Amino acid sequence: MKLDVILLLCALFALSQQAPSSECECELTTSEKLFPHDKLEALEDSASKCNSDITPQQASELDILLLGLERRLPQLQEDVSILEREDDGQLYGVISLQVVENELVQINQLVARLKSATLGHQRLTANATQQLEKLKAELKELETYDTMQVVNTQQTNQRLKRDLDQCTNGLDPIPKPSQPPRGNCPHGQFLNITGPRVFTAGEPGSHKYGAWGRDPKPEPGKESWYWLVMLTSSNRFAHYVRLYSSLSSLIVGVSKPGNVMIHSANPTTNTIQGPNVVLYGEALYYNCYNQDTVCRFNLTSKTVTNIKLPIGTRFNSKGNFCHLDECYPFTDLDLATDESGVWVIYTTTQDFGNLVLSKVEEDGPLRLGQTWHTSVYKQGVTNTFMACGVLYATRYVNKEVEEIFYSFDTATGEERFNVGIFINKMSPNIQSLNYSPVDQMLHAYCDSFLVSYKVLFEYNR
Repeated sequence: MKLDVILLLCALFALSQQAPSSECECELTTSEKLFPHDKLEALEDSASKCNSDITPQQASELDILLLGLERRLPQLQEDVSILEREDDGQLYGVISLQVVENELVQINQLVARLKSATLGHQRLTANATQQLEKLKAELKELETYDTMQVVNTQQTNQRLKRDLDQCTNGLDPIPKPSQPPRGNCPHGQFLNITGPRVFTAGEPGSHKYGAWGRDPKPEPGKESWYWLVMLTSSNRFAHYVRLYSSLSSLIVGVSKPGNVMIHSANPTTNTIQGPNVVLYGEALYYNCYNQDTVCRFNLTSKTVTNIKLPIGTRFNSKGNFCHLDECYPFTDLDLATDESGVWVIYTTTQDFGNLVLSKVEEDGPLRLGQTWHTSVYKQGVTNTFMACGVLYATRYVNKEVEEIFYSFDTATGEERFNVGIFINKMSPNIQSLNYSPVDQMLHAYCDSFLVSYKVLFEYNR
């Protein structure tokens, strides 16, 4: 009996192995339309192109041109008045007429540039408007594919979050600072600038670009010392700092103790590039040669340390200070000192050319501290300096006048574009500005001349 059962099971197993296998196939059909991914990619490309076509620099260009025209017209009126007063039909009248003709040529050039820029902006605006309307219509069409209302739900959630944030802020209207403020300026409010107090040719007086000033944190016995850096090669490089034991020594050109060399070669790795340098705590801070880096040269140990600035920092004369007629080469990085230490002012591609300000932490290893991002375009600025934790920016008015027009308070984040403090220049160009918190003086290097001005604060008038 057992043998019969075993034979039956074997027969069934053999039949099951010989039977053909069957597969179940299902066809899935849906009434939903396929999402047009190619159209979405085309929309993304169009939006990216629109963003690249319209930049903050283009708006700043119009502002700069309009400002130049605003400043030049009163100057032309003044020159015409001089011509009327001095027109004797001879030498003085001819000279005054020549001045007026030169002003008219410059104004005509400015108007032509303004007209060209305006027409370009009008065409760009019309094209952008047309593209935005087209993008809006196509996005509306893409919304019809969102049958599960995902986008609408996200928008509703965003509105609810915004309303909740407003409600929360309304209960606590005073925002808490992210860190303790730097405190009020011990000198009070910045009011004005007078001078010049000092006006002398630099030693040897033939180097157009450079910087000079005092060490806000000197070693004992060096409180009256001054320093001078002159760019000695192509208005770009330097490899030493020259020291003077007093202001009178600097004026008469007697350098004691003399030059402190960074390196015997000029230029080379870690030597100076550009005129915007400062001395602080017996160390020279400057833009390292051919790098987007801040160098610190210790005058005592003769050693150099450095710190690289953020990715995208413009350097090698790609982010200079400028005015209408020219830019100052290799002014990408501006080092500054004030009552709180050392600062670096620069610009990056991700900030679209606007000024960026970072605190340099000089105690211990060299590093960047807090960073602030401004809304002032660097190429519309001729110079910057720091005083009491406030960044100040200047712009070119004419050959005789420079204007401090902008400020950024690092304690409050407040920006002002109407500071309106004017500097009477002794030479058309100011290649560098350094504020000295020791005596509240502003030291300017102007076409080989050393000039200083007194900064008037509320409590030291």
